[in-house]
Amino acid sequence: MRRQPASLRNRSMSDAEDSLQDSFISHLIELRDRLLRSLIAVVVVFLALFHWARQIYELLAKPLLAALPKGGQMIATEVTTPFLVPVKVTLMVAFLISLPYVLYQIWAFVAPGLYKHEKRLALPLVVASVVLFFLGMSFAYFLVMPIVFHFIVSFAPEGVAVMTDIGKYLNFVMTLFLAFGTTFEVPIIVIVLVKMGFVSVQKLREVRPYVIVGCFVVGAIFTPPDMLSQTMLAVPLWLLYELGVLVASLMTRPRAEAAGEEEYRPMTAEEMDREFDSLEKENQDIPKP
Repeated sequence: MRRQPASLRNRSMSDAEDSLQDSFISHLIELRDRLLRSLIAVVVVFLALFHWARQIYELLAKPLLAALPKGGQMIATEVTTPFLVPVKVTLMVAFLISLPYVLYQIWAFVAPGLYKHEKRLALPLVVASVVLFFLGMSFAYFLVMPIVFHFIVSFAPEGVAVMTDIGKYLNFVMTLFLAFGTTFEVPIIVIVLVKMGFVSVQKLREVRPYVIVGCFVVGAIFTPPDMLSQTMLAVPLWLLYELGVLVASLMTRPRAEAAGEEEYRPMTAEEMDREFDSLEKENQDIPKP
């Protein structure tokens, strides 16, 4: 076989490197454009909502204000806090409203590099993760925050006026939203781990006692130091884990039944010996030329 001249090989390698470099630069340009579109979308929504920044913050503060005793109020301990805190809340709301468009831009950038079966799995998981995150935030706002605030305010000693700084209140609420939003992602995490083969459904069921303990540890870390709020995070976290295990078992079982195959198990020593004996006999029966 005739070898290709060195000059032609070097030229081919140079062309391949140039093509790879051009492809990399085009991907960077596309990534920049999609990030810029996402940023513009968030800014446009923020500017549209800026006029109602005070009302948006009042809506966020409603659970605490409802729990305060008659005449109770919130305070601002810094000069710029009355302006910056409503602006931060409005920016957060603008990002949440723009999130579907932002996720679309991310999907449009990533999707061309995925296989068909990966697209079928990834798109429903992305949509479900967004819905679950919003459900976690709603759970924290409508159920957890009113109960926790009433519980905390009721423990205030006689003669102590409960007046929370609006900046610290925002940090507290953001921590709760992030904790509960992430907690509601547990079913998605469990399904992905099972579908990618990192862990089996049977193993997830076996470690259930450790998961329950871990749920209460997570609740103690990411919630205020009271047993009520810790339990209100730990119990949904455990139930969502069980939901993820159930959905993962339902997603894996039909595939095995449709294929009509049993789950894989390693061959025993006797089975391997029989297989080798069969192969050796077949080789002996083959006539030699």
